[in-house]
Amino acid sequence: MSAVPRPVAAPAAASQAAFGPRLAVGLCGVLLAVLISGINENVTKVALADIRGAMGISVDDGSWIVALYTAMSVSAMAFAPWCAVTFSLRRFAMTMIAAFMLLGVLCPLAPDLPSLLILRALQGLAGGALPPLLMSVALRFLPPGIKLYGLAGYALTATFGPSLGTPMAALWVEYVGWQWAFWQIVPWCMAAIAMVGWGLPQDPLRLERFAQFNGLGLALGFPALVMLVIGLVQGPRLDWFASPLICVLLGGGSGLLALFAFNEWSHPLPFFKLQLLANRNLLYSLITLGGVLFVLLAVVMIPSTFLAKVQGYRPLQTAPLLLWVALPQLLALPLVAALLNQRRVDARWVQAIGLGMLGLACWLGAQLTTDWNRDTFIPLQLLQIFAQPMVVLPLLMLATGSLAPADGPFASAWFNTVKGFAAVLAGGLLEAATTVRGHLHSTALVERLGNAPWLDDGALLPSLYARLHAQVVALTSADLYLMVAVIAIALIALIPWLPTRIYPPRAVA
Repeated sequence: MSAVPRPVAAPAAASQAAFGPRLAVGLCGVLLAVLISGINENVTKVALADIRGAMGISVDDGSWIVALYTAMSVSAMAFAPWCAVTFSLRRFAMTMIAAFMLLGVLCPLAPDLPSLLILRALQGLAGGALPPLLMSVALRFLPPGIKLYGLAGYALTATFGPSLGTPMAALWVEYVGWQWAFWQIVPWCMAAIAMVGWGLPQDPLRLERFAQFNGLGLALGFPALVMLVIGLVQGPRLDWFASPLICVLLGGGSGLLALFAFNEWSHPLPFFKLQLLANRNLLYSLITLGGVLFVLLAVVMIPSTFLAKVQGYRPLQTAPLLLWVALPQLLALPLVAALLNQRRVDARWVQAIGLGMLGLACWLGAQLTTDWNRDTFIPLQLLQIFAQPMVVLPLLMLATGSLAPADGPFASAWFNTVKGFAAVLAGGLLEAATTVRGHLHSTALVERLGNAPWLDDGALLPSLYARLHAQVVALTSADLYLMVAVIAIALIALIPWLPTRIYPPRAVA
Protein backbone atom coordinates (compact mmCIF):
# COMPACT_ATOMS: atom_id res chain seq x y z
CA MET A 1 0.00 0.00 0.00
CA SER A 2 2.85 2.40 0.77
CA ALA A 3 4.12 2.11 -2.80
CA VAL A 4 0.87 3.29 -4.38
CA PRO A 5 1.28 7.08 -3.93
CA ARG A 6 4.74 7.24 -5.52
CA PRO A 7 3.77 7.10 -9.22
CA VAL A 8 0.90 9.49 -8.52
CA ALA A 9 3.13 12.16 -7.02
CA ALA A 10 5.78 12.13 -9.72
CA PRO A 11 3.74 13.83 -12.44
CA ALA A 12 2.78 16.57 -10.02
CA ALA A 13 6.45 17.23 -9.37
CA ALA A 14 7.21 17.28 -13.06
CA SER A 15 4.47 19.79 -13.64
CA GLN A 16 6.27 22.25 -11.35
CA ALA A 17 9.32 22.37 -13.64
CA ALA A 18 10.30 25.97 -14.31
CA PHE A 19 9.14 27.22 -17.67
CA GLY A 20 12.04 28.07 -19.94
CA PRO A 21 13.36 27.65 -23.49
CA ARG A 22 13.33 23.86 -23.24
CA LEU A 23 9.67 23.61 -22.27
CA ALA A 24 8.83 26.24 -24.88
CA VAL A 25 10.45 24.08 -27.57
CA GLY A 26 8.48 21.06 -26.39
CA LEU A 27 5.21 22.98 -26.50
CA CYS A 28 6.01 24.30 -29.99
CA GLY A 29 6.72 20.72 -31.07
CA VAL A 30 3.25 19.60 -29.98
CA LEU A 31 1.74 22.69 -31.67
CA LEU A 32 3.58 21.89 -34.90
CA ALA A 33 2.32 18.30 -34.86
CA VAL A 34 -1.28 19.40 -34.23
CA LEU A 35 -1.17 21.97 -37.03
CA ILE A 36 0.23 19.42 -39.46
CA SER A 37 -2.45 16.93 -38.41
CA GLY A 38 -5.21 19.46 -39.16
CA ILE A 39 -3.62 20.59 -42.40
CA ASN A 40 -3.18 16.97 -43.51
CA GLU A 41 -6.90 16.30 -43.03
CA ASN A 42 -7.87 19.30 -45.13
CA VAL A 43 -5.18 18.70 -47.75
CA THR A 44 -6.47 15.22 -48.56
CA LYS A 45 -10.06 16.49 -48.67
CA VAL A 46 -9.12 19.11 -51.24
CA ALA A 47 -6.87 16.73 -53.21
CA LEU A 48 -9.37 13.86 -53.09
CA ALA A 49 -10.32 14.15 -56.76
CA ASP A 50 -6.67 13.78 -57.82
CA ILE A 51 -6.15 10.89 -55.39
CA ARG A 52 -9.22 9.09 -56.74
CA GLY A 53 -8.13 9.66 -60.32
CA ALA A 54 -4.62 8.36 -59.71
CA MET A 55 -5.78 5.25 -57.84
CA GLY A 56 -8.90 4.52 -59.93
CA ILE A 57 -11.35 5.01 -57.07
CA SER A 58 -14.99 5.95 -57.65
CA VAL A 59 -16.66 8.95 -56.03
CA ASP A 60 -18.70 6.80 -53.65
CA ASP A 61 -15.73 4.69 -52.59
CA GLY A 62 -13.56 7.77 -52.24
CA SER A 63 -15.98 9.30 -49.77
CA TRP A 64 -15.04 6.57 -47.29
CA ILE A 65 -11.43 7.78 -47.27
CA VAL A 66 -12.61 11.02 -45.66
CA ALA A 67 -15.32 9.42 -43.52
CA LEU A 68 -13.10 6.83 -41.84
CA TYR A 69 -10.26 9.27 -41.18
CA THR A 70 -12.65 11.78 -39.63
CA ALA A 71 -14.46 9.19 -37.52
CA MET A 72 -11.28 7.74 -36.07
CA SER A 73 -9.82 11.19 -35.48
CA VAL A 74 -12.81 12.44 -33.48
CA SER A 75 -13.00 9.20 -31.50
CA ALA A 76 -9.30 9.39 -30.58
CA MET A 77 -9.79 12.87 -29.12
CA ALA A 78 -12.07 11.44 -26.45
CA PHE A 79 -9.58 8.94 -25.07
CA ALA A 80 -6.18 10.55 -25.74
CA PRO A 81 -6.05 12.52 -22.43
CA TRP A 82 -6.44 9.29 -20.42
CA CYS A 83 -3.66 7.65 -22.43
CA ALA A 84 -1.38 10.68 -22.01
CA VAL A 85 -1.73 10.56 -18.22
CA THR A 86 -1.26 6.78 -18.09
CA PHE A 87 1.68 6.40 -20.49
CA SER A 88 3.14 9.91 -19.91
CA LEU A 89 2.46 12.89 -22.09
CA ARG A 90 5.91 12.97 -23.69
CA ARG A 91 6.02 9.27 -24.55
CA PHE A 92 2.46 9.17 -25.86
CA ALA A 93 2.91 12.33 -27.97
CA MET A 94 6.09 11.04 -29.63
CA THR A 95 4.48 7.67 -30.36
CA MET A 96 1.40 9.23 -31.95
CA ILE A 97 3.43 11.67 -34.06
CA ALA A 98 5.67 8.84 -35.30
CA ALA A 99 2.67 6.65 -36.12
CA PHE A 100 0.95 9.53 -37.89
CA MET A 101 4.05 10.13 -40.02
CA LEU A 102 4.66 6.47 -40.87
CA LEU A 103 1.05 5.86 -41.89
CA GLY A 104 1.15 8.99 -44.05
CA VAL A 105 4.18 7.59 -45.88
CA LEU A 106 2.42 4.27 -46.49
CA CYS A 107 -0.95 5.64 -47.69
CA PRO A 108 0.08 6.42 -51.33
CA LEU A 109 1.78 3.01 -51.51
CA ALA A 110 -1.45 1.13 -50.71
CA PRO A 111 -2.09 -1.52 -53.39
CA ASP A 112 -5.88 -1.26 -53.28
CA LEU A 113 -8.78 0.63 -51.74
CA PRO A 114 -9.26 -1.60 -48.63
CA SER A 115 -5.60 -1.18 -47.73
CA LEU A 116 -5.81 2.58 -48.18
CA LEU A 117 -8.93 2.76 -46.01
CA ILE A 118 -7.23 0.83 -43.19
CA LEU A 119 -4.11 2.99 -43.35
CA ARG A 120 -6.10 6.19 -43.49
CA ALA A 121 -8.30 5.13 -40.56
CA LEU A 122 -5.24 4.32 -38.43
CA GLN A 123 -3.67 7.63 -39.41
CA GLY A 124 -6.83 9.39 -38.30
CA LEU A 125 -6.57 7.61 -34.94
CA ALA A 126 -2.99 8.85 -34.47
CA GLY A 127 -3.71 12.35 -35.75
CA GLY A 128 -6.83 12.77 -33.62
CA ALA A 129 -4.88 11.96 -30.45
CA LEU A 130 -2.68 15.04 -30.89
CA PRO A 131 -4.99 18.11 -30.36
CA PRO A 132 -5.96 17.18 -26.76
CA LEU A 133 -2.25 16.90 -25.93
CA LEU A 134 -1.65 20.50 -26.98
CA MET A 135 -4.30 21.81 -24.60
CA SER A 136 -2.95 19.58 -21.83
CA VAL A 137 0.60 20.88 -22.32
CA ALA A 138 -0.55 24.51 -22.32
CA LEU A 139 -2.64 24.09 -19.18
CA ARG A 140 -0.02 22.10 -17.31
CA PHE A 141 3.32 23.74 -18.08
CA LEU A 142 2.70 27.40 -18.94
CA PRO A 143 3.00 29.95 -16.11
CA PRO A 144 -0.25 31.84 -15.39
CA GLY A 145 0.97 35.09 -16.93
CA ILE A 146 1.50 33.57 -20.39
CA LYS A 147 -1.08 30.78 -20.32
CA LEU A 148 -3.34 32.73 -22.68
CA TYR A 149 -0.57 32.79 -25.29
CA GLY A 150 -0.43 28.99 -25.11
CA LEU A 151 -4.18 28.85 -25.65
CA ALA A 152 -3.66 31.21 -28.59
CA GLY A 153 -1.37 28.57 -30.07
CA TYR A 154 -4.15 26.02 -29.64
CA ALA A 155 -6.59 28.45 -31.30
CA LEU A 156 -4.39 28.36 -34.41
CA THR A 157 -5.77 24.88 -35.03
CA ALA A 158 -9.25 26.39 -35.53
CA THR A 159 -8.31 29.59 -37.39
CA PHE A 160 -4.97 29.06 -39.15
CA GLY A 161 -4.89 25.35 -40.00
CA PRO A 162 -8.20 24.97 -41.90
CA SER A 163 -7.49 27.93 -44.19
CA LEU A 164 -3.99 26.67 -44.99
CA GLY A 165 -5.10 23.21 -46.16
CA THR A 166 -6.40 24.38 -49.55
CA PRO A 167 -3.26 26.37 -50.55
CA MET A 168 -0.98 23.48 -49.58
CA ALA A 169 -3.09 20.96 -51.48
CA ALA A 170 -3.03 23.21 -54.53
CA LEU A 171 0.74 23.52 -54.47
CA TRP A 172 1.45 19.81 -54.10
CA VAL A 173 -1.13 18.60 -56.61
CA GLU A 174 -0.44 21.26 -59.25
CA TYR A 175 3.36 21.24 -59.17
CA VAL A 176 4.68 18.05 -57.57
CA GLY A 177 2.27 15.11 -57.39
CA TRP A 178 -0.74 13.86 -55.48
CA GLN A 179 1.43 11.56 -53.33
CA TRP A 180 2.91 14.59 -51.65
CA ALA A 181 -0.48 15.47 -50.24
CA PHE A 182 0.39 12.61 -47.87
CA TRP A 183 4.18 12.81 -47.78
CA GLN A 184 4.50 16.53 -47.04
CA ILE A 185 3.99 15.79 -43.32
CA VAL A 186 7.28 13.86 -42.98
CA PRO A 187 9.82 16.66 -42.30
CA TRP A 188 7.41 18.49 -40.01
CA CYS A 189 6.67 15.35 -37.99
CA MET A 190 10.37 14.55 -37.65
CA ALA A 191 10.98 18.06 -36.35
CA ALA A 192 8.02 17.75 -33.96
CA ILE A 193 9.30 14.45 -32.54
CA ALA A 194 12.72 15.96 -31.90
CA MET A 195 11.24 19.05 -30.24
CA VAL A 196 8.88 17.07 -28.03
CA GLY A 197 11.58 14.55 -27.08
CA TRP A 198 14.00 17.27 -26.05
CA GLY A 199 11.58 19.79 -24.60
CA LEU A 200 8.97 17.98 -22.51
CA PRO A 201 9.86 16.33 -19.19
CA GLN A 202 9.46 12.59 -18.93
CA ASP A 203 6.83 11.46 -16.42
CA PRO A 204 6.88 7.90 -15.08
CA LEU A 205 4.40 5.35 -16.33
CA ARG A 206 1.19 5.22 -14.30
CA LEU A 207 0.11 1.71 -15.16
CA GLU A 208 -1.68 1.40 -11.82
CA ARG A 209 -4.52 3.30 -13.50
CA PHE A 210 -5.35 0.07 -15.37
CA ALA A 211 -6.64 -1.31 -12.08
CA GLN A 212 -9.62 1.02 -12.56
CA PHE A 213 -9.64 0.91 -16.36
CA ASN A 214 -12.97 2.00 -17.80
CA GLY A 215 -13.30 -0.86 -20.27
CA LEU A 216 -17.07 -0.60 -20.58
CA GLY A 217 -16.76 3.11 -21.30
CA LEU A 218 -14.29 2.43 -24.11
CA ALA A 219 -16.48 -0.35 -25.52
CA LEU A 220 -19.50 1.97 -25.57
CA GLY A 221 -17.98 5.37 -26.34
CA PHE A 222 -15.55 4.55 -29.14
CA PRO A 223 -18.04 2.80 -31.48
CA ALA A 224 -20.69 5.40 -30.59
CA LEU A 225 -18.51 8.25 -31.84
CA VAL A 226 -17.36 6.29 -34.90
CA MET A 227 -20.93 5.46 -35.92
CA LEU A 228 -22.22 9.00 -35.37
CA VAL A 229 -19.39 10.65 -37.28
CA ILE A 230 -19.61 8.26 -40.24
CA GLY A 231 -23.38 8.81 -40.30
CA LEU A 232 -22.95 12.58 -40.39
CA VAL A 233 -20.22 12.50 -43.05
CA GLN A 234 -22.04 10.06 -45.33
CA GLY A 235 -25.54 11.39 -44.63
CA PRO A 236 -25.63 14.02 -47.43
CA ARG A 237 -24.40 11.49 -50.01
CA LEU A 238 -26.88 8.76 -48.99
CA ASP A 239 -29.90 11.07 -48.52
CA TRP A 240 -29.88 10.89 -44.73
CA PHE A 241 -32.75 8.88 -43.21
CA ALA A 242 -33.81 7.50 -46.58
CA SER A 243 -30.79 5.24 -46.21
CA PRO A 244 -31.04 2.23 -43.84
CA LEU A 245 -27.29 2.48 -43.23
CA ILE A 246 -27.55 6.08 -42.00
CA CYS A 247 -30.49 5.15 -39.77
CA VAL A 248 -28.47 2.35 -38.18
CA LEU A 249 -25.37 4.50 -37.76
CA LEU A 250 -27.10 7.53 -36.24
CA GLY A 251 -29.68 5.56 -34.23
CA GLY A 252 -27.25 2.98 -32.94
CA GLY A 253 -24.57 5.57 -32.25
CA SER A 254 -27.00 7.73 -30.27
CA GLY A 255 -28.08 4.75 -28.17
CA LEU A 256 -24.50 3.75 -27.40
CA LEU A 257 -23.65 7.35 -26.54
CA ALA A 258 -26.51 7.50 -24.01
CA LEU A 259 -25.26 4.29 -22.35
CA PHE A 260 -21.72 5.69 -22.39
CA ALA A 261 -22.85 8.85 -20.58
CA PHE A 262 -24.66 6.79 -17.94
CA ASN A 263 -21.52 4.72 -17.37
CA GLU A 264 -19.25 7.79 -17.15
CA TRP A 265 -21.38 9.43 -14.45
CA SER A 266 -20.62 6.78 -11.83
CA HIS A 267 -17.24 5.36 -12.91
CA PRO A 268 -14.37 6.11 -10.49
CA LEU A 269 -11.93 6.85 -13.34
CA PRO A 270 -14.04 8.09 -16.28
CA PHE A 271 -12.88 9.33 -19.64
CA PHE A 272 -15.40 12.18 -19.35
CA LYS A 273 -16.22 13.83 -16.04
CA LEU A 274 -19.88 14.72 -16.55
CA GLN A 275 -19.95 16.61 -13.25
CA LEU A 276 -17.83 19.33 -14.86
CA LEU A 277 -20.88 20.41 -16.86
CA ALA A 278 -22.11 22.07 -13.66
CA ASN A 279 -19.45 24.70 -14.40
CA ARG A 280 -21.38 27.41 -16.26
CA ASN A 281 -18.42 28.67 -18.25
CA LEU A 282 -17.43 25.22 -19.49
CA LEU A 283 -21.05 24.43 -20.35
CA TYR A 284 -21.38 27.73 -22.24
CA SER A 285 -18.14 27.06 -24.12
CA LEU A 286 -19.24 23.61 -25.23
CA ILE A 287 -22.67 24.86 -26.34
CA THR A 288 -21.24 27.85 -28.19
CA LEU A 289 -18.40 25.85 -29.74
CA GLY A 290 -20.74 24.12 -32.19
CA GLY A 291 -22.14 27.42 -33.48
CA VAL A 292 -18.70 28.99 -33.72
CA LEU A 293 -17.31 26.06 -35.72
CA PHE A 294 -20.32 26.19 -38.04
CA VAL A 295 -19.60 29.87 -38.72
CA LEU A 296 -15.85 29.33 -39.21
CA LEU A 297 -16.43 26.40 -41.55
CA ALA A 298 -19.00 28.34 -43.56
CA VAL A 299 -16.80 31.39 -44.14
CA VAL A 300 -14.19 29.09 -45.71
CA MET A 301 -16.54 26.78 -47.61
CA ILE A 302 -18.97 29.30 -49.13
CA PRO A 303 -16.51 31.46 -51.10
CA SER A 304 -14.41 28.45 -52.12
CA THR A 305 -17.45 26.61 -53.48
CA PHE A 306 -18.86 29.70 -55.20
CA LEU A 307 -15.59 30.54 -56.97
CA ALA A 308 -15.13 26.92 -58.09
CA LYS A 309 -18.67 26.48 -59.46
CA VAL A 310 -19.38 29.94 -60.88
CA GLN A 311 -15.98 31.35 -61.84
CA GLY A 312 -14.27 28.00 -62.50
CA TYR A 313 -11.44 28.59 -60.03
CA ARG A 314 -9.09 25.73 -59.20
CA PRO A 315 -7.82 25.37 -55.61
CA LEU A 316 -4.59 27.18 -56.54
CA GLN A 317 -6.61 30.22 -57.65
CA THR A 318 -8.72 30.18 -54.48
CA ALA A 319 -5.68 29.87 -52.23
CA PRO A 320 -4.76 33.59 -52.04
CA LEU A 321 -8.24 34.40 -50.73
CA LEU A 322 -7.88 31.94 -47.85
CA LEU A 323 -4.36 33.14 -47.09
CA TRP A 324 -5.77 36.63 -46.47
CA VAL A 325 -7.22 35.20 -43.25
CA ALA A 326 -4.76 32.40 -42.43
CA LEU A 327 -1.39 34.18 -42.42
CA PRO A 328 -2.40 37.26 -40.38
CA GLN A 329 -3.54 34.89 -37.60
CA LEU A 330 0.11 34.53 -36.62
CA LEU A 331 -0.03 38.18 -35.54
CA ALA A 332 -3.71 38.58 -34.67
CA LEU A 333 -3.88 35.76 -32.12
CA PRO A 334 -1.00 37.01 -29.92
CA LEU A 335 -2.48 40.51 -30.03
CA VAL A 336 -5.90 39.26 -28.93
CA ALA A 337 -4.20 37.18 -26.21
CA ALA A 338 -2.42 40.34 -24.98
CA LEU A 339 -5.77 42.15 -24.90
CA LEU A 340 -7.45 39.37 -22.92
CA ASN A 341 -4.50 39.28 -20.53
CA GLN A 342 -5.54 42.71 -19.25
CA ARG A 343 -7.55 42.38 -16.06
CA ARG A 344 -9.92 45.21 -16.98
CA VAL A 345 -10.92 43.48 -20.25
CA ASP A 346 -13.98 41.22 -20.08
CA ALA A 347 -13.47 38.20 -22.36
CA ARG A 348 -17.23 37.82 -22.83
CA TRP A 349 -17.57 41.14 -24.58
CA VAL A 350 -14.46 40.61 -26.66
CA GLN A 351 -16.20 37.51 -27.94
CA ALA A 352 -19.43 39.44 -28.52
CA ILE A 353 -17.56 41.99 -30.65
CA GLY A 354 -15.87 39.19 -32.60
CA LEU A 355 -19.20 37.50 -33.27
CA GLY A 356 -20.63 40.82 -34.38
CA MET A 357 -17.76 41.28 -36.84
CA LEU A 358 -18.29 37.77 -38.22
CA GLY A 359 -22.00 38.50 -38.52
CA LEU A 360 -21.23 41.71 -40.42
CA ALA A 361 -18.87 39.88 -42.78
CA CYS A 362 -21.54 37.27 -43.50
CA TRP A 363 -24.24 39.93 -43.97
CA LEU A 364 -22.02 41.61 -46.57
CA GLY A 365 -21.55 38.20 -48.18
CA ALA A 366 -25.33 37.83 -48.43
CA GLN A 367 -25.22 40.60 -51.09
CA LEU A 368 -23.32 38.20 -53.37
CA THR A 369 -24.11 38.07 -57.11
CA THR A 370 -22.82 36.06 -60.06
CA ASP A 371 -20.38 38.90 -60.86
CA TRP A 372 -18.35 38.41 -57.69
CA ASN A 373 -14.78 37.17 -58.08
CA ARG A 374 -11.86 36.53 -55.74
CA ASP A 375 -11.11 40.21 -55.15
CA THR A 376 -14.73 40.97 -54.23
CA PHE A 377 -14.45 38.67 -51.21
CA ILE A 378 -11.35 40.39 -49.79
CA PRO A 379 -13.24 42.93 -47.58
CA LEU A 380 -15.08 40.00 -45.98
CA GLN A 381 -11.79 38.24 -45.34
CA LEU A 382 -10.24 41.35 -43.79
CA LEU A 383 -13.06 41.56 -41.26
CA GLN A 384 -12.32 38.00 -40.19
CA ILE A 385 -8.62 38.53 -39.44
CA PHE A 386 -9.36 39.75 -35.92
CA ALA A 387 -12.94 38.50 -35.68
CA GLN A 388 -11.93 34.82 -35.65
CA PRO A 389 -9.40 35.01 -32.79
CA MET A 390 -11.72 37.34 -30.86
CA VAL A 391 -14.33 34.58 -30.95
CA VAL A 392 -12.17 31.48 -30.40
CA LEU A 393 -9.69 32.65 -27.75
CA PRO A 394 -12.29 33.91 -25.22
CA LEU A 395 -14.06 30.59 -25.65
CA LEU A 396 -10.89 28.75 -24.63
CA MET A 397 -10.33 31.16 -21.74
CA LEU A 398 -13.85 30.63 -20.43
CA ALA A 399 -13.65 26.85 -20.85
CA THR A 400 -10.42 26.40 -18.90
CA GLY A 401 -10.02 29.41 -16.63
CA SER A 402 -12.26 28.37 -13.75
CA LEU A 403 -11.27 24.69 -13.51
CA ALA A 404 -8.88 23.07 -11.05
CA PRO A 405 -5.54 21.82 -12.50
CA ALA A 406 -6.57 18.22 -11.79
CA ASP A 407 -9.52 18.69 -14.15
CA GLY A 408 -7.27 19.73 -17.04
CA PRO A 409 -7.29 16.32 -18.80
CA PHE A 410 -11.07 16.09 -18.43
CA ALA A 411 -11.51 19.61 -19.82
CA SER A 412 -9.23 18.70 -22.74
CA ALA A 413 -11.29 15.58 -23.48
CA TRP A 414 -14.54 17.54 -23.34
CA PHE A 415 -13.41 20.48 -25.45
CA ASN A 416 -11.55 18.56 -28.14
CA THR A 417 -14.17 15.85 -28.59
CA VAL A 418 -16.98 18.38 -28.83
CA LYS A 419 -14.80 20.44 -31.20
CA GLY A 420 -14.17 17.48 -33.50
CA PHE A 421 -17.76 16.24 -33.41
CA ALA A 422 -19.22 19.73 -33.86
CA ALA A 423 -17.02 20.33 -36.90
CA VAL A 424 -18.39 17.18 -38.53
CA LEU A 425 -21.97 18.09 -37.58
CA ALA A 426 -21.47 21.60 -38.94
CA GLY A 427 -20.19 20.21 -42.23
CA GLY A 428 -23.19 17.89 -42.58
CA LEU A 429 -25.68 20.64 -41.75
CA LEU A 430 -24.03 23.09 -44.11
CA GLU A 431 -24.08 20.58 -46.95
CA ALA A 432 -27.73 19.73 -46.23
CA ALA A 433 -28.67 23.43 -46.19
CA THR A 434 -26.82 23.91 -49.48
CA THR A 435 -28.76 21.06 -51.09
CA VAL A 436 -32.16 22.26 -49.84
CA ARG A 437 -31.68 25.89 -50.86
CA GLY A 438 -30.14 24.87 -54.18
CA HIS A 439 -33.16 22.72 -55.07
CA LEU A 440 -35.52 25.50 -54.02
CA HIS A 441 -33.86 28.15 -56.17
CA SER A 442 -33.43 25.78 -59.11
CA THR A 443 -37.12 24.88 -59.08
CA ALA A 444 -38.20 28.53 -58.75
CA LEU A 445 -36.01 29.69 -61.65
CA VAL A 446 -37.12 26.86 -63.94
CA GLU A 447 -40.78 27.59 -63.19
CA ARG A 448 -40.22 31.27 -63.86
CA LEU A 449 -38.86 30.47 -67.30
CA GLY A 450 -42.00 28.45 -68.00
CA ASN A 451 -42.65 27.58 -71.61
CA ALA A 452 -41.02 30.62 -73.22
CA PRO A 453 -40.94 30.07 -77.00
CA TRP A 454 -37.25 30.96 -77.31
CA LEU A 455 -36.42 27.89 -75.20
CA ASP A 456 -37.08 25.82 -78.34
CA ASP A 457 -33.85 27.19 -79.83
CA GLY A 458 -31.42 24.39 -79.00
CA ALA A 459 -28.41 26.62 -79.66
CA LEU A 460 -29.33 28.77 -76.66
CA LEU A 461 -29.77 25.92 -74.18
CA PRO A 462 -26.09 25.38 -73.16
CA SER A 463 -25.63 29.10 -72.45
CA LEU A 464 -28.95 29.23 -70.62
CA TYR A 465 -28.06 26.22 -68.48
CA ALA A 466 -24.71 27.75 -67.49
CA ARG A 467 -26.36 31.04 -66.50
CA LEU A 468 -29.11 29.20 -64.60
CA HIS A 469 -26.55 27.11 -62.70
CA ALA A 470 -24.51 30.19 -61.82
CA GLN A 471 -27.60 32.00 -60.57
CA VAL A 472 -28.64 29.04 -58.41
CA VAL A 473 -25.18 28.84 -56.84
CA ALA A 474 -25.12 32.59 -56.20
CA LEU A 475 -28.58 32.64 -54.59
CA THR A 476 -27.74 29.59 -52.48
CA SER A 477 -24.44 31.12 -51.35
CA ALA A 478 -26.19 34.36 -50.40
CA ASP A 479 -28.77 32.40 -48.39
CA LEU A 480 -26.03 30.52 -46.56
CA TYR A 481 -24.21 33.73 -45.72
CA LEU A 482 -27.41 35.19 -44.31
CA MET A 483 -28.08 32.04 -42.27
CA VAL A 484 -24.55 32.13 -40.85
CA ALA A 485 -24.91 35.83 -40.00
CA VAL A 486 -28.08 35.05 -38.02
CA ILE A 487 -26.29 32.24 -36.14
CA ALA A 488 -23.35 34.52 -35.26
CA ILE A 489 -25.69 37.21 -33.89
CA ALA A 490 -27.81 34.61 -32.05
CA LEU A 491 -24.71 33.36 -30.22
CA ILE A 492 -24.26 36.84 -28.77
CA ALA A 493 -27.63 36.46 -27.04
CA LEU A 494 -26.21 33.66 -24.85
CA ILE A 495 -23.46 35.84 -23.41
CA PRO A 496 -25.42 38.02 -20.93
CA TRP A 497 -27.03 35.16 -19.01
CA LEU A 498 -24.89 31.98 -19.16
CA PRO A 499 -21.12 32.62 -18.78
CA THR A 500 -19.72 34.41 -15.73
CA ARG A 501 -16.94 36.99 -15.67
CA ILE A 502 -13.49 35.45 -15.62
CA TYR A 503 -10.15 37.14 -15.14
CA PRO A 504 -6.83 36.30 -16.83
CA PRO A 505 -4.70 33.78 -14.90
CA ARG A 506 -2.15 35.24 -12.52
CA ALA A 507 0.49 33.70 -10.29
CA VAL A 508 -0.54 33.22 -6.66
CA ALA A 509 1.27 35.72 -4.47
